[in-house]
Amino acid sequence: MMYDHDGAPLRTGRAAVNGTSLHYRTAGSGPAVVLLHGVPKTGYHWRHLVPKLAPHHTVVVPDLRGLGDSARPADGYDSATMSDDIAELMDRLGHRTYAVVGEDWGAVIGYQLAARHRDHVTSLAFAEALLPGFGFEDHTALTSENVSGMHLWHLGFYFQPDVPEMLISGHERELITYMIKNERGRPDTATSDAIEEYVRCYSLPGGIRAMLAVYRAMLTDAEQNREAARKKLDIPVLALGGSAFIGERNAEQARFVAHDVTGHVFDAGHDLAEEVPDEMAAVVLPFLAAHR
Repeated sequence: MMYDHDGAPLRTGRAAVNGTSLHYRTAGSGPAVVLLHGVPKTGYHWRHLVPKLAPHHTVVVPDLRGLGDSARPADGYDSATMSDDIAELMDRLGHRTYAVVGEDWGAVIGYQLAARHRDHVTSLAFAEALLPGFGFEDHTALTSENVSGMHLWHLGFYFQPDVPEMLISGHERELITYMIKNERGRPDTATSDAIEEYVRCYSLPGGIRAMLAVYRAMLTDAEQNREAARKKLDIPVLALGGSAFIGERNAEQARFVAHDVTGHVFDAGHDLAEEVPDEMAAVVLPFLAAHR
């Protein structure tokens, strides 16, 4: 369960959008902001940040296509399609303009949302993400040395057909716990309630298939991102990194695709909204207020 600033449970709903069905939560009032989670997480990732945003904003927290309690269709896991899911959801909820906060894969999808729906997205917070087409796919298991020293072993593994499903099935808890704790500067922030929620969702039928499908669309995403970046974003972009993971490189990524980028690095790892929610809110709230 997620709660707002008054301690009330978030409102929940489902919406048929873009050929699938998304589960979402909402809270608060005021200018709209949509929060897009990464992998292997769900909308529950934002549980600490929502109460800080809800006094000032209408907050929309979807579970992305195939993830959380959203439907798991056979296809559509490229970031452009997943961004169109969110655009249609926000339109359905009556939000003509809105800010976007994304982290990890949610930031990649958030970029596509801003690029494809430029009349609707007012600002973008781009947290702890590498963009396919601009370096993400270079960090595969095919090389152990790269410029940043980041060796994302799981990328090459997830790209193999069938074998990851076979090996992960029945071991979702072990994989998710390892990935989340290993990528955090503050592993103790991976609390049992969050681990349980993520394991529950990724253990549902199709949960791992959908997770892998997001990664397996990476080369399609790379083409989409390079094409979209030919016209850089004009909206303000806040690039947020964790010093123990992507860090300053997060802002470098954002500058490939946007003109107006402000960077900020936290003393944390990959999961800022769970590791340093107070600090994140202190940076995000003024940014949102300045660019309504």
